[in-house]
Amino acid sequence: MEFIRRRRLSASLTIALMILATACAVPREEQSMTSLPYAEMKLTVYALTHPWSDTIKSSLPSFEATTGIKVDFKLITEEQLAYKLAVQFLAGSETPDVFMYRPYMDKRSFHDSGWTTPLDPYIAGDEEFDFADFDRASMEAVTIGQHVTSIPIFTDQQVLYYRKDLLKSHGLAVPQTMDELLDAARQLHDPGNELYGFVARGQRNALVTPVSSFVFSQGGEFMTGRQVNTPEAVKGFHIYATLLREYGPPGVLSMSWPQASELFLQGKAAFFSDTSSIYNYSTRRDKSPIDQHIGFALFPAGDAGARPYNVTSWALAINSKSLNKAAAWEFIRWASSKESILKAHGNGVPGPRNSVWAHKDGMGSFPQDLAQVIQRTREIGISRNVPDVTDVAEARDVIGSIVVKAVLGEDIQAAADQANAELQAIIDRELSR
Repeated sequence: MEFIRRRRLSASLTIALMILATACAVPREEQSMTSLPYAEMKLTVYALTHPWSDTIKSSLPSFEATTGIKVDFKLITEEQLAYKLAVQFLAGSETPDVFMYRPYMDKRSFHDSGWTTPLDPYIAGDEEFDFADFDRASMEAVTIGQHVTSIPIFTDQQVLYYRKDLLKSHGLAVPQTMDELLDAARQLHDPGNELYGFVARGQRNALVTPVSSFVFSQGGEFMTGRQVNTPEAVKGFHIYATLLREYGPPGVLSMSWPQASELFLQGKAAFFSDTSSIYNYSTRRDKSPIDQHIGFALFPAGDAGARPYNVTSWALAINSKSLNKAAAWEFIRWASSKESILKAHGNGVPGPRNSVWAHKDGMGSFPQDLAQVIQRTREIGISRNVPDVTDVAEARDVIGSIVVKAVLGEDIQAAADQANAELQAIIDRELSR
């Protein structure tokens, strides 16, 4: 029996040596072509239901074939995504490995909770990824201190939507300043015929995003100095509130962007100011009778010039509990590559990389005037549009109350002073944790 056991062991060693010799005989280049770096590895990705996700999903077979990674790409609505991520992370789950999230809303809370993996080590030394190709504002939006918390995949900029036909018929130029916008809205306001001079978000929480550009353009801020009750900030809030109160439609305080944009696209408003990313609504002729008359302009200048926001609306991050971080980075690296961003950009999703705007196909499906506005806003834009705190939703309610009270006729300075005290209490509470 001992003799038989030794013969079997000898045979096994011989076979192993033959296999090793064969492997060593294969040229290095051929080995790399015949083996996959992450063969049979599986990743779970939570993605927002969005045109960007549709573009990436259509390219997944190529990524899987090249890397060997099998991707479970789950498409989830915005409302469900926030809930699902919170449930998974609070439970300490290892999935999803990669997830989409809104850094302007969740960056600090996710970072402070330890839910995101710092990406600095993955970016360092990766010349092919070309980290410097991302525009300044988009990277500021995903960075805390020296740590990159996620990688931008598409951006949002505040622009001014307007009716070309109405301006032409009234002999008005496209407003380039806040004063010109107020004057044009006044002249075009005709509520008796269901035509309103201006429409935008009026809901307390939702309006903070667009009003930020009004505040910034007057030289105000959300988080510096005396914050939201400075003369500059109050002037920005006042202009926005005046546009809603004097030239807005009935019920404007109940409107977020879907309701405001729908009213504009029905031809019932002369001006509408909101994010560039919803422009696709204006190109659907079955939905809008005025699609041929919609123009796009740079956000009007205030006392401090034109300072609209330019933010990373969604980014990709790695779950800190993931067991597959190297493969997760490989997915993010691919999904945010120049090629992938350009492909999504061509489908109307504004890309955060400078190279896509310089590309010969950089206009993508964007109307020419909108593409020009976005490019200019990327150069001058502010990389935030909400307070940089953990409890963003609570802070937005506090700030939004300034406009709501002003629209209802209350003293705006008193409202700003009260909001400033409440915002400071939120900041102090977070600093004490």
